[in-house]
Formats: sequence, structure tokens, C-alpha cells
Amino acid sequence: MDIVQIILYMIILLALAAPLGLYMAKVYAGERSALSRVFGRFERLIYRLLSTGPDDEMNVKRYIYSVLAFSVFGILLTILIQLIQQWLPFNPAHERSVSFVLALNTAVSFVTNTNWQAYGGETTLSYLTQMVVLTVQNFVSAAAGMAVLVALIRGLTRTDGKIGNFWVDLTRSTLYILLPLSIILGLLLVSQGVVQDLKPYLAVHTLDPTKGNTIQSIALGPAASQIAIKQLGTNGGGFFNVNSAHPFENPTPLSNFLELLSILLIPASLCVTFGQMVRNRSQGRAILIAMTVVFVVFLSFTYAKERQGTVQLTEAGADMSQTALQSGGNMEGKEVRFGIANSALWATATTAASNGSVNSMHDSYTPLGGLGPMLLMQLGEVIYGGVGSGLYSMLLFAILAVFIAGLMVGRTPEYLGKKIGPFEMKMASFAALLTPILALLGTAVAVVWPGISESLNNPGPHGFSEILYAYSSAANNNGSAFAGLNANTPFLNISLAAVMFLGRFGVMFATIAAAGSLAQKKVAAHTSGTLPTDGPLFIGLLISVVLVVGALSFFPALALGPIAEQLLTQLPGSH
Repeated sequence: MDIVQIILYMIILLALAAPLGLYMAKVYAGERSALSRVFGRFERLIYRLLSTGPDDEMNVKRYIYSVLAFSVFGILLTILIQLIQQWLPFNPAHERSVSFVLALNTAVSFVTNTNWQAYGGETTLSYLTQMVVLTVQNFVSAAAGMAVLVALIRGLTRTDGKIGNFWVDLTRSTLYILLPLSIILGLLLVSQGVVQDLKPYLAVHTLDPTKGNTIQSIALGPAASQIAIKQLGTNGGGFFNVNSAHPFENPTPLSNFLELLSILLIPASLCVTFGQMVRNRSQGRAILIAMTVVFVVFLSFTYAKERQGTVQLTEAGADMSQTALQSGGNMEGKEVRFGIANSALWATATTAASNGSVNSMHDSYTPLGGLGPMLLMQLGEVIYGGVGSGLYSMLLFAILAVFIAGLMVGRTPEYLGKKIGPFEMKMASFAALLTPILALLGTAVAVVWPGISESLNNPGPHGFSEILYAYSSAANNNGSAFAGLNANTPFLNISLAAVMFLGRFGVMFATIAAAGSLAQKKVAAHTSGTLPTDGPLFIGLLISVVLVVGALSFFPALALGPIAEQLLTQLPGSH
């Protein structure tokens, strides 16, 4: 039954990718659709307010300036609302304003599409902050990533040096893609029991009056609307502290499936969009196949390791047969409603897609079971990656792959007819190496920083894994955590914020720069010596490049964390 659920998930995901991908290509081409009558007036109004429009094409400098200005404004506004939320309306539990460093961390987190949360949502932030600040950033940060992807695609297809207009792509991504899908998903989630209201927190009497305080406060709020876009926009995080393990955020098997599907829906569909926009659908199909192969391998690995259970259970004499009570494998930290298959699928999808939400606690996975999701992030969040950011990072890896292939056969590397020169290689290499440098450097500093050991729930290799996971998550803008690290300290708040900011905008600006350079080049004619970039050979080469850059960069650190922990479990008497 587990395998059937996973296969069904993959079939539905890939079946929906084609129609949604083709629709998104029409949106970015400016073609009219059924939604043009609904949102067209709002689109034109936004252009008038910004004094811009589709005909106002940007060069690289204007595009980068627009992205940076918009993002910095979002960070400042998000910090401000958090600091003054105690005096604003829609504050049912009378939450106090957060500290500045926590507000900074949260602001950078949401603006960079990371949604790392060093706080409990229902106990720290007001309804107003969750709606007006965090939910809005879930939309626009996702749309910003999609806009940069479209700019890179234009760079691969144009020869006039123009890569589009950031404000136009941002607006179209939000109005015609993210907003309609979020409305549909939000309504479906409400139908499953996900809460969506502005009522005060509910005070109830506990069942056992002998256990201390007999009154418990149950958090409510506008959760469904935020959950819909946090999943579709691969933002992650959660309205509630435990994310989609919370029954008000993920109450049924159907809600679990819908939320899981929405995590990968847009990233997978954007591969089809890419193929349509470059007028060669097989190119998009090749990228999608490469992503799917790696995803299935990591999913199978994680599922197998969690399905085996733990050494401790075996040594305790638990019966791990199919008919036994312990046949579920390693159920520690997992919801009994979802079991091993849906937990492993979620853990793999959320770390593959730069999402960061969870329905189980990764800290409780087996050492190698936790290694799978961690390594998926460390590959650069390109399987399938965040909306927009995953595909543009994967396309930079494709540039690296054609360059390596060119070196092997002694030919000038080309991708989609564009010759890959030194500048494009510098940008692609910079983007590929930046996130490993940030993650490893941050981890190295953190493990020797005074007081960090007090933030850990576990010593030894597992404690190291908690720190490595946190900085890998921040550098790659994922947002999930091992859940064994108290990140709400001044050093961790500031350092993780810096890593998130540099990881997001360093790769993003390198992508825009590469797009501008490519847009100035002519399209070379396809010859018999041109490397096909839509066949099995290139797919295998692309996968190899992604795995080599990611796995080799992090292998020494992984050897100190999950691999060492796994080896320790094999020692006699270690339990």
C-alpha cells in the first residue's frame, strides 16, 4: 500500500505538470486567458502605479536593482510590523512584540522564500502579522523567483540584451498563477477541516483536572489561506509551530495529499514552461526527467531506511515482521495518521523543493534516513527546487554540464544555441559553489561559537548534524530544521539571516547577470557537432554534475554527522 501511494502521487504530479506548465508559458508571453477578464484590470492598475509595463524592457542592472529594492523594502516592512504588532488589531492572544534579532531573522527568512522559523507561529505572531506580512511575502517572494527564471529563459532565447521587466513578471506570477491556485487549494483545505477564521483563541477544560492547570488555550486563526500559498510557493514554515503535523493544519489524508502535491506542482510544471518558451519541449522534458530520477532515488533511500526501523528497536526484541505491531518501522517523531510512506515522501519533497514544511520531525529519523533529506538540500535545491529558483539553478548546472562536455570532446560549449563563454561559466560556478561555502562556513563557526552547545538537544554526531542541517537549510533557502536546535539566540538569528540573504540573492544575481550576457549573443545554428541537450546522455551528465558538486562538497561534513552516527550505532553496547 505504501508503494501504491507513492506511485499514485508521482503519476498525478507529472500528469498535472503539462497543462499547468503550458498555461504558465502563456502567462509569461502576455497572452490572454480566461483569467484576464478577472485580473486584467488589476494588472493594468499595478503598472500605472509603478509607471511601467510590458513594453518597458530592462537590462541587467535595472533588473537587479528592482529585485534588490523590492526585497529590502519587504525586509524593513516585515521587521516593522513584527515590532509593533502588540499595538495593532487582530491580536487574539495579545502576543508581545518580538525581539529585533528575531524579527530580522523572520523578515529575511520570508523575503528570501526560506521561511525558517525560530519561533512558534501561534504563540509569537498575531493574526495581522501572519496575514499582512508573512502570507503576502509568501506570494511575492515566490513570484520573485519565478520572475528571475523567466529572465534567464529570455536570455537563452533573445539576442537584443533585454530580459523582460521584473515588475511585470512579478505581477503576472502573482495574479495569474499563485493567487488562483491558492484560492482553489485554500478552499479544498477548508473543506477538510483546516481552520480559517479570526476568532479569539479557544479556552477549554482539560480532561484530567488533577494535572495542574485545567484550562488550555487552543490556537485558531486564518491558517488555510497561508498554508495554501506556503505550499504552492515552496515557502514552507507553518501557521502552527509543528507545521503540517498539527491537526488544524493538516487534519486528513486528503489534506496531506493535497499539501504534498502542491509542494512540487509548480516547480515540476515550470520545466514544461521552460520547454514551451524556448520552443523545444524536449529540453524541458529532459530537465524534468533528470529531476524526477534523482527525486525517486532519494525518496526510495529515505523510505527504505525509515522502513527498516532502528537498531534500538531490534536490540530490544521488537518484532519487525509485516504482521507485527512494530511493522511500521521507525515511527518516532511521525504521525500515526500518515505513517512511514507519507512521512518519507513529505521529507523528500520538502527538502527537494525548497519548501521547509514538515509533517514529521526529521530529528527523529534514522541517521541515514535523515541524511537523504539533508543531502537533497545540499545539492543546491534543484530537485525540483523552489518555484523559479530550483529551475534557474538547475539551468546553471546545465551550463556547467555542457562546458564539461565541451572540454571532453574539444568543442566550444553551447546550450540552446548560445555559446557558453567565460562570463557565463564564472556565474554558473559562483552560484554552484556559493551555497556550499555558506553552509559549511556557517557550520564551522557555529560549532565553536560559545553557548551553541546549550542550543542542542543532542551531543556528538547528531548534535553536529542538527547544526549542519540548519545552515544547509538556510544557505539553500529551504527552511526546514532537524527540530533539535534552539535557533532563537542572537548569534543563530543573525548568522542564519546572513546566510539566507547571501544564499538567495547571490545565486539570484548571478543568474540575472548570466541571463543578460546570454541575451546579447546570437543563436548559433545546430550542427552535427552540437551536443544534444535533450537526450539520455545529457540527462546522465547533468545528474552526475549535480551529484558531484553537491555530494563531494559536503561529504567530509556528512562523514562527521549522520555517517558517523550510523557507524556508532553498529558498535556493541552503544545502546
